Amino acid sequence: MQEISDSCLRVPYDDGMRTGRPTDYPRTAFGTRLTESRQRVGLSQAELADKVDVDRRMIAHWERRSVTLKPEQIVALASALSTTTDELLGLQAPRVIGPTGKVRQVFERVAQLPRKQQAKVVEFVEAFVEKKAIAL
Repeated sequence: MQEISDSCLRVPYDDGMRTGRPTDYPRTAFGTRLTESRQRVGLSQAELADKVDVDRRMIAHWERRSVTLKPEQIVALASALSTTTDELLGLQAPRVIGPTGKVRQVFERVAQLPRKQQAKVVEFVEAFVEKKAIAL
């Protein structure tokens, strides 16, 4: 029987651990803009893939490799990401949208948390906003 290393037993599982294997490919300029736009609207690769009717692996491929997309794919991406095709293609600087000031700073810090903790924060904020909306 194989012996278990005691170092494995001392390190607890961390909810913030990244999943999957790290990529060997750095993001392209388009891939960086696509990733940033996707994260700005709070979509996972799988959620974006569902919106543009492709497989999740295709989104990952587009974010990492040089690709040639069909015009209708670029339009679908821009629509799903609430951005313009010019912004995705790097012809125009991205618009800064969303909360300002202190709220933006807090949500930027929340974005650094592990996904499970982000989900808890979002759940709380959505419940709070919904409760306040009903009260109005």
